[in-house]
Order: sequence, then structure tokens, then C-alpha cells
Amino acid sequence: MKKLLFSFVLLAASVAAFSQQDEENINNYESDEIQTLFGAQNSVGGYGAITMQYTEIDNRDAFIFGARGGVVLGHMISLGLGGSGFFNDVHYDSNAGSDISLAGGYGGFFFEPVIMPKFPVHVSFPVLIGAGGVAVVSVNGEDWDSEFHSEASDAFMVIEPGVEIELNVTRFFRFCVGARYRYTSDVDIQFPLAEAIPTDILKGFSGGVTFKFGKF
Repeated sequence: MKKLLFSFVLLAASVAAFSQQDEENINNYESDEIQTLFGAQNSVGGYGAITMQYTEIDNRDAFIFGARGGVVLGHMISLGLGGSGFFNDVHYDSNAGSDISLAGGYGGFFFEPVIMPKFPVHVSFPVLIGAGGVAVVSVNGEDWDSEFHSEASDAFMVIEPGVEIELNVTRFFRFCVGARYRYTSDVDIQFPLAEAIPTDILKGFSGGVTFKFGKF
């Protein structure tokens, strides 16, 4: 009987504690405080970010480096401009008679809804809409003495939606890990290569990290 009574009291105390904690979490979220991994802070404004991503282009390792900046409205959505540059592994092509790489860049307008931004860990959905260009680049020389020449190129339109898990590390810094998908218009690059360049060569997934600095 005593064990039963003790168990009931312990259960009641646990329920009360969890209820109080849930109420505190709700009150914290309903307040204007941004919660970070190292304490809650108030913040609103804008930010700048740099991104690094890995992907595959033409079935070869490729890297995308980018930056974006925008304003934050009501903690829940960001609007601004962004751009990225990319290149895949340099490799020898017998038809071209030289080492080549596919390289280019794209940029445009982005918007970014954010879910539960006041919690230290939350989710955002960046979407970029814009245009860019890609080129076959020949590489002559070695290391820092190399010369780069654009042999053939084309322009394209791009829509790049993504999802990122964000960590409010400090008041002015957020670290993000996420994935994106590049959906582009067809490209038409006419250049004598061992294999023809597919028109959908730029479409595909990428994954990487983002470093945000600003007032959120």
C-alpha cells in the first residue's frame, strides 16, 4: 500500500513538473525572446551568409560556394539576394586535347520561411529564383600557373528550393546544415568533347553548410 501511494505521489509530481515546463516553453516562445544555445536574446533585423555545398555535375565531384544577404521580417521570413559559383573536377578530355572543367554561377532573389525561429534548433526553407551561366573551361598549366579559357557557354534559369536545420549558436550567429535541389532550364553547350554534354547536366541535389551572421 505504501509503495502504491509513493508511486502515485511520484507520478503526480512528475506530471506537475512537466506541465510547468511546457507552460514555461510556451510562454518563452510567445515572448519576443530568441532562444539560443547560450541563452535567450532579443533580435530582429537582417543577416549575411556564406554557403559551402557538395554536389555532382557530369557525374563528377563538384563544389558550390555562395553568399546571400537579406532582411528578416517578424522573425518568420527572410527576403534578399543570393548568388553561387560552382565547378567540377578538372579532368582530361581527349577530344578537347586538354584538361577541362565545367564552371559557372547563378544568382537571384531568395525568400526563406522559418519555422519556430525562437527555439535554439529549428527549420528553414530557403528558395532561390534566378538565372546563371555555365561554361566548358580549358585548363592549361599546373597549379598556380594554370591558364583558364572559356571554350563554350550557355545561360540558364534556375529555381533552387532547400531545407536547413538551424542552430542559434549565439545572438549574432547561426549554423545551418541542409540540402537543396537545383532545377534549371536546359543548357546547350556545343563543344567537341569525348561525350556530349546533356541538356539537364546542372539539375541535381546538393548538401552542405551555411554560416549566418547578423540580427535575427
